Formats: sequence, structure tokens, C-alpha cells
Amino acid sequence: MSDDKPSELPLFSAEPETAPEIPGLEAPPAPPPAPGGASAAGPGGSALPPAIAATGLKATGDGALKQMMDSNFLQYAAYVIRDRAIPDLDDGLKPVQRRILFSLHENDDGKFIKVANIVGYCMQFHPHGDASIGDALVTLANKQYLIERQGNYGNIFTGDPAAAVRYIECRLTPLAREVLFNDALTKFVPSYDGRKQEPVTLPAKIPLLLMLGAEGIAVGISTRILPHNFAELLEAQIAILQKKACAVLPDFPQGGLMDARAYDDGRGHVLLRAHIEQKDEQTLVLRSLPFGVTTDAVMASIEEASRKGRLKLKSLNDFTAELVEIEIKLPPDQDPARAMESLFAFTLCQVQIASRIVVIHDQKPVELTVAEILRHNTTRLLELLRAELLYRRRELVDALHDLTLVRLFIEQGIYKRIETCDSAAAVFQAVYDGLLPYRDQLQRDVTKDDIETLLGIPIRRISLFDLEKNRLELERSRAELAEVGQNLDALAPYAVRYLRGLLKKYGADHPRRTQLAQFGEISERELTSNALAINYDRAKGYLGHKIAGEPQLTCSPLDKLLLVWRDGRCKVVAPADKLFVDATLIHCSILDRERVLTVVYEVDFFTHIRKFLTGGLITNREYRLGAKGALVRFFADDNPPALYLRYTDPGKPPIPQQIFALDAVPVRERDARAPVLSSRRIASISGTKPADWNDELNGPPARLMPFA
Repeated sequence: MSDDKPSELPLFSAEPETAPEIPGLEAPPAPPPAPGGASAAGPGGSALPPAIAATGLKATGDGALKQMMDSNFLQYAAYVIRDRAIPDLDDGLKPVQRRILFSLHENDDGKFIKVANIVGYCMQFHPHGDASIGDALVTLANKQYLIERQGNYGNIFTGDPAAAVRYIECRLTPLAREVLFNDALTKFVPSYDGRKQEPVTLPAKIPLLLMLGAEGIAVGISTRILPHNFAELLEAQIAILQKKACAVLPDFPQGGLMDARAYDDGRGHVLLRAHIEQKDEQTLVLRSLPFGVTTDAVMASIEEASRKGRLKLKSLNDFTAELVEIEIKLPPDQDPARAMESLFAFTLCQVQIASRIVVIHDQKPVELTVAEILRHNTTRLLELLRAELLYRRRELVDALHDLTLVRLFIEQGIYKRIETCDSAAAVFQAVYDGLLPYRDQLQRDVTKDDIETLLGIPIRRISLFDLEKNRLELERSRAELAEVGQNLDALAPYAVRYLRGLLKKYGADHPRRTQLAQFGEISERELTSNALAINYDRAKGYLGHKIAGEPQLTCSPLDKLLLVWRDGRCKVVAPADKLFVDATLIHCSILDRERVLTVVYEVDFFTHIRKFLTGGLITNREYRLGAKGALVRFFADDNPPALYLRYTDPGKPPIPQQIFALDAVPVRERDARAPVLSSRRIASISGTKPADWNDELNGPPARLMPFA
């Protein structure tokens, strides 16, 4: 902060509302003027608190504090996105996962290590708490690809947590040791406190991002990458290297069934179902669960469906141990096939999981498809294999050079020349001059370090030097060097051989667990179409499926009911256990927003008619079909072709009855003006021809009258 003048802090960004005047209450005294003649009024003349006004600060809303908040929030958002929640495209790992695997690599001696020790070691690289490291390690280990477990790591089927980190052990799997680490090719950066070096990314040669899957929520960004099968991913990479078409689908450790028609290369979703067996006539057994669903959760959803009447149960038992086994006993009147459909429709036996692949690439979040990730991983595999081959070639060249130097130094007796030298410089020069005639046999020029190495050879090794062994080592190194050169010249075939070698060694350990299937659509409404029997107790004025009274209809809990009263009120409600509707209810039906409704009502000595649709009716809100004081004389939801009218007074000329064709009435909005059907008193209205109707008494067909 500058010493010249105080910064303008954004204390207020808008004028405060003026306080209301209260009779008999005097206004508070004005605050004293600020030092130096500064006004104590804020923007627009509003008063600032004395303590703030005394500082001389202005309420601009655009000062240093706002700038600091904006800057810090952007830094925080970028940190959470890049360094915590979203995995990196290159190695497919979040920072905490990368640090855990690197810690295991640093401490790897082939034996199991206490997880607590790894957590403590990892805290040298991870700037957050130990609990987050332990939880991430357990989650990573339960994927069963990179970390071998010993002890209680919880149960992914039941949701039981792992034991405390001091009781469980872990170590790297052979697959992780083979494909994840190469310190010579890894770029390191200082850790958060500068005391250690940690990898920027691991040189992973398999598509870990798709193999492990990932979920993360950052500031304004989230990612959900579904796990895929190890062997299928490697087969897809081989196809890419051979320029063939390929496609991969998710595979989940819980197994189950999957419909991936809407997966859309990682931009859509998949439908997952539990695997359900029919043990006998009235017994179903769940053998696997959808991804992310535990046995407790699925049993709770089954019990909830039973309470709501969507599924009939006799008993429900959980026998899950190493494998999922939930037994469902059905009553004798429950069809097993229909019960299975109800399980998929109303419980967690079927779930939909969306996929949205957001990763960090070049320090920025990007959204990709599965195919794009596979192509990137395959390109990176080629780069890593090329770097390894180049590094190995340098090692072999150095080995050939060293072996040849030792052979020449001993075989040609160059070591004898130093016996007559009287200074260190003379010794170096003698060795150098002795090797100079054999420069064409060496891989490069002789350096001071080479001579230092030769002079460090003990006499015993010189006297016991095995020329044949040296020759064999030279031949092996030359053969390997030639092979490395061939692989560099044909890198894609070499990568294919490498991937096939991994498949041969580890593919059988990771079979596909989730079976592919195509699910037909299940209509939840049809499954429960007769679940509720709605009755009406006219005497007490109650309607519902848990009361005794006149049967009205059977419906699904998912349906909506249309209620109409004698005074023209109408309302849409959900099927209720017990609902007070009074004794004037005249209509109750399942709401169909495409159905044409017909209402005839009397008001002010005129009989009106209206045909309308129920679109726009909001649940639990009361509407009117006619003006206030109306009396509904007829209501129908089946769009009858005609109305049969009988009058109380035949009139002059005498017309005791008439037929009115409803096709003359247009379908209009519910609240539109209703035309007049008749100005005469009507004795009865029917949508069907009465049994005692006498056609000889019919008057001329009734016609609509102008609006009254």
C-alpha cells in the first residue's frame, strides 16, 4: 500500500436506502466532520459510520480490496482447476495421485509398506492434509491396477470404509513398475516448500486417464470420466498405430449390465443395471450392482419402492460378502418379470451416468472425446518409447566405449607405460598417447574422465582380466545397439510389439466386468397403472386411495388427477392418501393434457358451453371453468359428438327437446369467453342418447347464440 495517501477501499458500492420517518422519534445527530475537513458523507450524500468517515476513505467500490479479491479469486480458481480437481491429459492423474505413486516409487523395495508411512512421505510433496492423501490412496488402490493391497481396504459393494492407514499396507504392482516410472526421462520441479523435487507428470505408457476414470469438481468446471477396460484400451491403441478404426466403451469394477448406445464417445451417458437372477418362482437375486451404488443404497431404494406401492415384497435379505448377493422374496401374486421391471424403473437397480471429459492440457482445461484422448496417449507412447530408445542407445554407446577402453588398456599393455612416469601429468599423457593409435576402435574421443576411470582399475583386475568375457559383452552390446537402431527406424511396429507384450503379461488379470446390453424402455406409468384405487366418500367429502367409499378409478402414483366441482371450480392434484374435496365434487379423472374437455354451465339465466384443453393447469392451483356463481350442468372428458337437451318449459312454439352437435363448438382456451348454448331453462343434459328419448319430439337442431 502506498505511503502517499490511503487506498480507496470498496466499503460501499450503492447508496443505502433512506430510513423511514417515525412520528415522535427525532433524527440522530449528524456525525462530526472528518479530520482535515473531509466530508463524512458517502456516495450520494449518505452518511458513513463515524469510525470509517474518520479515516477519510471514499466508498468507490473499485479500490485495492476489490482488485485484491478479484486477483486472489482468479488465482484460487486456477489452482483448484489445475492442481487439485482435474486430471492431467499426459499421465491421467490428479496431483495427489501422482504424488502418491511417486512416493511409492521412491520407497519401493518390493515389500509391503505401511500406508501411514507413504502418507507421511507424500506430505513432503502435497501441501494439504494427510486425510486427503489416505483417502486418495485407498480409492486408487481399490481400482486394482497400480497399487497392490494388504489389509482391509473397505468394500466397494457395501460402501464399508477402509481401516485406518496405520493398519493397512500397500506396494506398487508389477504393471505400475513397468509402465509408470523412468527417472531419467521425468521432468522434476521443486515441491511446494522447495525442499524436494516432484515430477511434473509421470512417463506413463498406458492410457491411465481412461483406464482409471476420474471425477472432480473445481471452480466453475467439473469432470466425470468413466473407467474403461485395460485390455480394450491397449487393443484400441494398437488399432490406432495400425491406422484401423477403433472404439472403446466403459467398464466398471462393480460389473453389471450397460447400455452404451448414448455414450457418444464420452460426450453422452450410459445406462447401468444390476444383474438380477430369478432363483425360483418367487425369488430374485441381485448378483451385481451399477457403478457407484452400494448394497445399503439399493436396499433402501427397494424398501422405499415397496412403501410407495410400486413393488410388492415378502422379504429382503442381504447376504453380500466377497460378492454381491441380495435376495428378494416376492409374494405369490407378484409376477417375477414385472417385479424385475419395477426394480429397474423405481430403484437404484438401474441408474444413468453422464460422461463429461474435462482434462488439463498445456496448463489449461480442455474438453475432449475418448477418441481424442486415445490418439493423444498413443502419440505420447511413441514419444516416450523414442526417448527411452535414444537414452538406451546412449547408454550402450558409453558401455561399448568403456569396454573397448579397458580391453585396449590391458591387452595392449598401455598400463605398463605409467611405471616410468614421474608426475600425474606424465601419467595422463602416457595413457592418452597409448590409446591414440586405436581411436578408430572407440566410439568417441578419449576424455580426462576416461583416463581417470582406467587409472582406477585395481591391479588384481588387470591380472585376472578375461579377454573372452570382454569380447562377449562387446558382442551383446553391439547386437542390442543394432536392435535399438532398428526399433528407432520402425517405431510404430515396435510400439505395437510393446503393447502386445503388456497384453500378454497383464491382460488376463483384467477381464471385462460390465456386460454390454441394450435395454428396452420401461414405462413407469404402465408398471404402476393400477397401483392406487381412488375412492370418494361423498358423505364426509374425502377422496383418496386410503379411504372407503365410491370407487372412482385406478391410477399410477405418477399420474395427476383432474377434479371438477359443481360450482365450476377445477383443480389438478397428485393422488393422495386422503384429501378433503367436500360433497360437491362431480368429476375425477386421470389428467390427460391432450384430451378435449366439454363443460356446460348456467350463470345469469343463460347456459354456456365451452370446449378446451387442460394445458397450462398448474398442480394444486384452483381454477374456474365459468364465472363466479356458475352451476355446472354437464362435464365430460371424452368429447361426445352431441348433447341431448330437455327443457322444463316447451315454450312457443313448443320444443320439449333438442340435439346439439358439438362439432359446432370450437376448442378454445380455458379462460376464453364461452358462447351461449340456450337462454331457456334446461331440465337435463346428456352426452349419450337417453333410453326414453323420443325422436318425434325433437325440435330443430340447437345452435349457438351470440355471447351474452
